Amino acid sequence: MTQTSLISPLALLDHAWEYWIDTTQRSALFLDVMRERSNIAIEHAQQGKPPLLAFDYELLIDARSLDVPCNYMLLRVLPSGDIHTDATKRPYVIIDPRAGHGAGIGGFKADSQVGVALRAGHPVYFVGFYPDPVPGQRLQDVMQAEALFIEEVAKRHPKASKPCVIGNCQAGWAVAGLAALRPEIMGPIVLNGAPLSYWAGSDEQNPMRYAGGVNGGSWTAALSADLGGGVFDGAHLVKNFENLNPANTHWGKPYHLYANIDTEAPRYLEFERWWGGHFRMTGEEIEAIVNQLFIGNKLASGQIQTADGDKIDLHNITTPIIVFASWGDDITPPAQALNWIIDLYGHESAIVEEGQIIVYLLHKDVGHLGIFVGGKVARKQHAELVNVMEMVESLPPGLYEMVIDAKTADLAYAELEQGDYTVNFETRTIEQLRLVDPGSRSDEALFSTVAQVSEINEAIYKNTLRPVLQTVITPEMGEWSRKLSPSTLKNYAYSDFNPLMVGVAHQAEQVRQTRQVISEDNFFRGLEQQASEMIMASLNGYRDLRNAASSSYVKTLYGAWGLGAIFPPAAPLEETVRKHAEQRLDTLKIEAEPEFETGGFTEGLARLFILAMHHSGGIERRSFLIADQTQLPEIDPIEWRKAVEAQTLLISLDAERAMASLPKLLKNLAERKRAVEIVTEVTMLTPELEDPKSPLAIKAKELLGIKASRAKPSAKASKAGDA
Repeated sequence: MTQTSLISPLALLDHAWEYWIDTTQRSALFLDVMRERSNIAIEHAQQGKPPLLAFDYELLIDARSLDVPCNYMLLRVLPSGDIHTDATKRPYVIIDPRAGHGAGIGGFKADSQVGVALRAGHPVYFVGFYPDPVPGQRLQDVMQAEALFIEEVAKRHPKASKPCVIGNCQAGWAVAGLAALRPEIMGPIVLNGAPLSYWAGSDEQNPMRYAGGVNGGSWTAALSADLGGGVFDGAHLVKNFENLNPANTHWGKPYHLYANIDTEAPRYLEFERWWGGHFRMTGEEIEAIVNQLFIGNKLASGQIQTADGDKIDLHNITTPIIVFASWGDDITPPAQALNWIIDLYGHESAIVEEGQIIVYLLHKDVGHLGIFVGGKVARKQHAELVNVMEMVESLPPGLYEMVIDAKTADLAYAELEQGDYTVNFETRTIEQLRLVDPGSRSDEALFSTVAQVSEINEAIYKNTLRPVLQTVITPEMGEWSRKLSPSTLKNYAYSDFNPLMVGVAHQAEQVRQTRQVISEDNFFRGLEQQASEMIMASLNGYRDLRNAASSSYVKTLYGAWGLGAIFPPAAPLEETVRKHAEQRLDTLKIEAEPEFETGGFTEGLARLFILAMHHSGGIERRSFLIADQTQLPEIDPIEWRKAVEAQTLLISLDAERAMASLPKLLKNLAERKRAVEIVTEVTMLTPELEDPKSPLAIKAKELLGIKASRAKPSAKASKAGDA
């Protein structure tokens, strides 16, 4: 029955009575779930808020006992059931963010980052943290502890490759910073939903970037810590996240539970156990994060120094970098996750010159939390990242987008790839990466002015109000303010500690025994759903108006006709780096001129392989699997890697010159024929080369004197394809 259908008065009365019973029962069950949520939150707090992993684990290192202590811990995740790990396989170290919530999202479910790595046979370690920081704790202390953790993991697996380190959200920039300071201790790093370019984005996708301007800078973070007795309550950060989407926070999430109370409670309680557990930082930590990162945006520009004077320069990262972002993420949109690459290198040739490998992966719509806890994301993106990690290290230096597609029936060599997906690493340029930012980056100049004003406001606060507050507010008062916070009081109000909640559980159990589920076509249930949609639309409208007002206010106040006239923005880092990269490119072309015609078969094979890869627009995972079966005993693996890096740089400098001089490296027809056979088979270009009318076949004939009929798979390559 549709809502527009006529309904008789008697039937309407039946619908009303059915709806009355249903909504009364749902209300009782909803109240009981609120009681359970509060009981779980209180119990979790009494237990010390341990990491919420879906796996057993053992504590290896408690960093509170180190010479320079902090509140972090290293855990070894224990495989169970029919899952077995291989100590000689690369270990994975997963670091969760300390951004208001506790640790656990990296292993929240069986289908998670922890789960997919374990099922692939890799030893897995998890870096978590305790609710309260050690007094005087600094970000540098945390980084030192994490470095010690990674070294300990490496010691436990002397026959394995260096650990892969995964940083989720705020842990991502911490991992990047640590990789810049200690590149020798880790293997590839994976930055999931991690902001590294804090001024980037658009008004529609991430309005949170205007918060610093609205508040007048970082002084409010310092104020919050001082009001907490020197401790910053993570509940403030959680509140910021919730305010981003008031419709979901105040109506959508609770109504979804209420509307689906018979099935939704377990999932809701599981998530709320993590979401409601707030963790803390020292005032020094939150001030450093806000000043240096979110308002200062100093990471990509290399302006951050440790207390020991060590400069954090992302150019020092020598391991492959993998970035996973999503278009549906309004907390860390793709521009904030990726624009640092533009600001750091300026041109893809700079990436190649440094021998760096950067791979990014974009999801089309999953939200911020879905990147970490989404089961579908774990089974697809995170599982495939684990499967291709060794291949990523073997990629030629450069910038790539990792594309995961479902297998099709006509996919060549499909049997080589296990599972339902095929993976391709598509080559990208810096210009292509710029297109990821949906708007112009000209508005980022605004935040340079915000940063300057923030420094002044912070100095005023620290020299006026802070001394008074630090004299008046003691650590004990700060602790009581957290105990009496709205979220804590709400938990106790709905828990069994409240005498008024006596009987709620018993009433809910009686309802479950006599539950009468409403029919789908109930007239009043339809009205309820329509009312819910109207409430959501109203709250979304409020959100859009609020965001528009915030961005307009900040642009007006800090723009060229406002404070920007007094505190003019600094020159865009992007332009400075681009000019330097272009100048360096011209110099490299001159310096590399003799190298284009220098080398033998190894260099020629490597150059032909890179040229074929660019011809195809990238390299498939299947190509790696075919190459694994191709035997080239005369080529040393180390020399091959050097040749690949050198030839990739030459091609990035002048691809036409590199192609034209290829006959100088492959000096006779036999070498050319063998090189073409190997490369075309590995890159799966043999069918195209065998077509005499194809551009590839014509080019091979013109350049190398090889006819299409001669370019047939070699015996070894054919064997690889059959393997």
